[in-house]
Amino acid sequence: MDLNVKGKSVLVFASSKGIGRAIAGEFAAEGASVVLASRDINALETAVGEIQAHTGNPQIACCRCDMTRAEDIEAALAFANEKHGAIDVLINNSGGPPAGGIDQFEDGDWQNAYELNLLSYVRAIRGVLPYMRAQGGGHILNVTSSSIKQSLDNLLLSNTFRAGVLGLAKSLAQELAKDNILINTLGPGRIATDRVESLDRLAAKEKQMSYEDVKQASEKSIPLGRYGKPEEFAKHAVFLCSGANTYVTGQAFLVDGGLVKAL
Repeated sequence: MDLNVKGKSVLVFASSKGIGRAIAGEFAAEGASVVLASRDINALETAVGEIQAHTGNPQIACCRCDMTRAEDIEAALAFANEKHGAIDVLINNSGGPPAGGIDQFEDGDWQNAYELNLLSYVRAIRGVLPYMRAQGGGHILNVTSSSIKQSLDNLLLSNTFRAGVLGLAKSLAQELAKDNILINTLGPGRIATDRVESLDRLAAKEKQMSYEDVKQASEKSIPLGRYGKPEEFAKHAVFLCSGANTYVTGQAFLVDGGLVKAL
């Protein structure tokens, strides 16, 4: 299948490592022009070099962006548009908020999670619309969590604001269809990233178990019996934002190996 992404301009937020980096790499492998954005400029520059070496695609660039700062998001959008002459694809992605329950968080924790995991997506979407409308359309993908289908224990902040992103995309699919802008939501299950490892190590500490035992028990709960690879998640992201997808919008999908049993 020709995904028709060669030469398309793609901006991927929170892409110095993990899922974001994998998405940037998969787009680069398909011939897209990609801008990576994250807070750690050194990690970004390393990622750019590795992606260029692996794919042979020279059209890879990066810029520093803190997703909690409106001016950084605006600057990243302007940089991507100036660098590649358009923004055909926007990948909204952000790090996860701290784990914990209702008794562990104060107002500041809620505000920080809101700005990182929901308001940042609103700002990025609002900022990209003039570019996409001017060029006649585009694709937006919001990376969230499997909690959009089934809440996760001890992840109250994430459960709350990821659900907000789902509602945002569902509403905007109706609003942006007239502009030929498709928007979808993609949630990872247990993907082998630093974030998942940190959550497993936290669970091991709380349960007084070894990290290896916690991970093994988690893998047993997944029908496919293992954690997913970031690249496996990234392939679905690329398809949803490719020229092969011309009619799917406002939908939510999981890449979770069958973990979530909720409909």
